Amino acid sequence: METKNIRNIALLGHGNSGKTSFAESALYVTGAIDRMGKVADGNTVCDYDAEEISRQISIATAIAPIKFGACKINVLDTPGFFDFAGDLLCAIRAVEAGLIFCTAKDGLSVGAERCWKYLKGANVPAMFCISKTNEEHGDYFKVLEQLKAKYGSIVCPVTVPTSDGTGVIDLVHNVCYTTNGAKTVKGAVPAADAGKVEDLRAELMETAAGATEELMEKFFETMELEEADIVEGIKAGIKERNVVPVFASDAITNTGTEAVLQGIVDYCPAPEEKAAPVVGFVFKTISDKFGKFSLVKVMSGSIAGGISLRNIRASSNDKLGRLYTMTGKKNAEVDGACCGDIVAIGKMDWKTGDTVTDSKDDDVELPAIEIPEPMYSMAIAPKTKGQDDKVAAGLSKLNEEDISFTLVNNAETHQMVIYGAGDIQIGVLCSKLKNLYNVETELLPARVAYREKIKGKVEAHGRHKKQSGGSGQFGDVWIRFEPQEEQDDMIFAEEVFGGSVPKNFFPSVEKGLRNAVVKGVLAGYPLVGLKATLYDGSYHPVDSNDMAFQTAARLAYQDGIPKAKPTILEPIGQLFVTIPDEFQGAIIGDINSKRRGTMMGSMPADEGYTTIEAEVPMAEMSTYTIDLRSMTQGAGTFTCKFVRYQEAPGNVQEKVIAEAKANEEE
Repeated sequence: METKNIRNIALLGHGNSGKTSFAESALYVTGAIDRMGKVADGNTVCDYDAEEISRQISIATAIAPIKFGACKINVLDTPGFFDFAGDLLCAIRAVEAGLIFCTAKDGLSVGAERCWKYLKGANVPAMFCISKTNEEHGDYFKVLEQLKAKYGSIVCPVTVPTSDGTGVIDLVHNVCYTTNGAKTVKGAVPAADAGKVEDLRAELMETAAGATEELMEKFFETMELEEADIVEGIKAGIKERNVVPVFASDAITNTGTEAVLQGIVDYCPAPEEKAAPVVGFVFKTISDKFGKFSLVKVMSGSIAGGISLRNIRASSNDKLGRLYTMTGKKNAEVDGACCGDIVAIGKMDWKTGDTVTDSKDDDVELPAIEIPEPMYSMAIAPKTKGQDDKVAAGLSKLNEEDISFTLVNNAETHQMVIYGAGDIQIGVLCSKLKNLYNVETELLPARVAYREKIKGKVEAHGRHKKQSGGSGQFGDVWIRFEPQEEQDDMIFAEEVFGGSVPKNFFPSVEKGLRNAVVKGVLAGYPLVGLKATLYDGSYHPVDSNDMAFQTAARLAYQDGIPKAKPTILEPIGQLFVTIPDEFQGAIIGDINSKRRGTMMGSMPADEGYTTIEAEVPMAEMSTYTIDLRSMTQGAGTFTCKFVRYQEAPGNVQEKVIAEAKANEEE
């Protein structure tokens, strides 16, 4: 296969918009499969994972290579639910165009809008497919107008459904594709649709003409363009993102599928052909208990089994094993892959985002895949005690496939915390742990890492005396405790006069205090911002030792800190939430009332969107991912990062102390 005959395209859009069904239809009409599966029946090529079948949603990107005429179209069927957007972003790195699905009934969805933004951010050409055109209450032309209103005159239909629903009309070539089962026949435009088609073709010519100056001049001379000129205009325009073709399809009946495939071949950019050096980009990893595949886009040169490539991240030289083409879960061995193609390589110790090359120059390393920082957190624990290592090992394997979640072992709160995009993703990971690695887990709210601090100044006495025959233990200290704002760590000072405490015991006093501040006196959280000054005490020439003064210091801490007006500090995060303008009131009200937040300002974002800045207690953000989706119908996004600690309100402190006592009793 030559690079010029390869097309790589990602199917994008909201969940249940018809992406997987279109991939199934494309495989069927091209003869790659002899029987069409259905998502509802759990037997499609691209949704093969047990979780996908049971939930009837796509969870991970699947590949369906399609032979269409002289071309190979690598179709990447991506997940539509926001929780799995990480996989979608990985897929975008491997394609030259994205096809965004909107259903004829539901129109432009939040998921479709977000996919448009992802493509725009990656500077990847975009097309739309209005799917399910034969569905009851579906209206292709209503959705088309919606797309034009949102994205402007660059949106242009290239195929439209016939008025009787039996086929689609290719406006570029002025032909009708009539479908019956897997068979599609080209013919004349039906008389009932001729008038509308003529008007639409005129609009299409004008849009195509705007792609280049030469075509614009040609169009103004005759107010028409030939078919070859329209193709040239769409092809040039889509590459520059100033022409956005719109297709019509109904995958269940295969209506329009062949016309979409033809459009992908005719209009989508082929990969840029580069001869040397060999550079491959690992855009996805498939890993389960049976093996591991690295999915590689060949960015330049060509790859064959048996050659050695250097992994720039790992600084390793790796000899390639067997190469495969993946179709859903099935693989077929191949000898190699040319520039622009996608190939699966088995048993490589590579990670998603790796660059592999035969060049000695590190400058060929490709940018990392940028995935939004996961904001939804839950503590995860095994239902059977003693299986923590099993949970961690299983999640580590799952992280090879899904790089969008992270796992943190929080030593302070004694919890293993998983951070993901939402509750569905975390639920899927728990199901996979059970089904693949035989470990059942439970999810609990992640504990917040509070701090404690004193507001007052106090002088405290600590005296440790122990006699048990022979030499005993003796340590006696007076320590002044007071708050300080210079640093979180304790500041230790001494003002001892006359040798009441010998200098060689100063480090012992300091060590005893540093061990003590790890646990505050209110709820057991670390005490910060403390200054401790040793100013007096006494010693015994025989019985005083290091341990005795450590103990005396701890006793002074336990005596003095409760009298120094201790308080609890809560972590505060800086929140940036981007939402459609119409939701501003609801979001600001929620931040002020439900989140105990403080508004810091707002600024315009993308057209029709606003970014709100606020400071919020991190304790109030545990469910914000889910709440924000509910409040904005999925359109809102946010980041929230820790900035500082501040004193918590009295009612919050009471709650924290009660929870700490309850946890201690467990």
